[in-house]
Amino acid sequence: MKRTLHIALVFSLLLSMSISNMAFAEQRLISTKVDTPPVIDGDINEQTWQAIKPVSIKDQASGNVILLRSVYTGDKVYFSAWFSDSVKNPLHKPWIWDKDKEAYETGAHREDTFVFKWNMMDKKVDLSNFSDDSYTADVWYWKANRTNPAGYADDKNQELSDSPSKKATELESPAGKKRFLVRRSDQGKPAYNEFKPTAFTKAFIDRYPESTPEGSRADVIAKGEWQGGYWTIEFERKLDTGHNDDVKFDLSKGKEYLFGVSIFSLYGRPHDPNSPNLYGRGRISEPLLLSFQ
Repeated sequence: MKRTLHIALVFSLLLSMSISNMAFAEQRLISTKVDTPPVIDGDINEQTWQAIKPVSIKDQASGNVILLRSVYTGDKVYFSAWFSDSVKNPLHKPWIWDKDKEAYETGAHREDTFVFKWNMMDKKVDLSNFSDDSYTADVWYWKANRTNPAGYADDKNQELSDSPSKKATELESPAGKKRFLVRRSDQGKPAYNEFKPTAFTKAFIDRYPESTPEGSRADVIAKGEWQGGYWTIEFERKLDTGHNDDVKFDLSKGKEYLFGVSIFSLYGRPHDPNSPNLYGRGRISEPLLLSFQ
């Protein structure tokens, strides 16, 4: 009942907003100091979150509005993200038995996901995958199938440069410049295993059973809950993880951190194996600045 009330109130807020009047250049997300941290459970009806006014961001690929909030304590920072998604997609590439082939095939299902992408340069850059700028970014990658059951987001690193390499994806900027994007996982063990069946057991098998992450890949605690056509996702991370592959948050006055967010999902569409989906077309939103109050 409480969550339903919260959704109704937020929806009314969105209806009252004029999206055309939103500022899309370095909008600021202010993180507020709290004595009582939120519980990371995908429910933001607690007073800690309700006392914070959300910032509204428009996701570039889907056009969906994302509501972001942030709070912090003496050693940790917390975020909540809320956005509409009419259909829950909690599975990713499951194994489906093909009777004719007598073998398991990869299903077309793609999980709902959400991304934070943090600038790790000492200057402002365009964090787009198609940017003319070269950069290194800290990426928090929440996945409805692969990380959510364990209560984490996958901690990753992205590097965009002019230099080709074996593991780089070649891209092209709007100006026609060749760019090379390398995606790396942080050191440690992920929040999931990949299972491949060797013999028939049942018609439908989850490819990614839950696991407990370790090392730097366990830095970002996260939990999402889908209800009534909306995802609510909460994140928790230490201000300083002690790992060099992570952005370090300094509470000193005047410090600010450039980042973007994005929805990588089916954008409200049900899974349909006979038609293409929008999975993986997510683009980092407008540039955002985090500051601590």
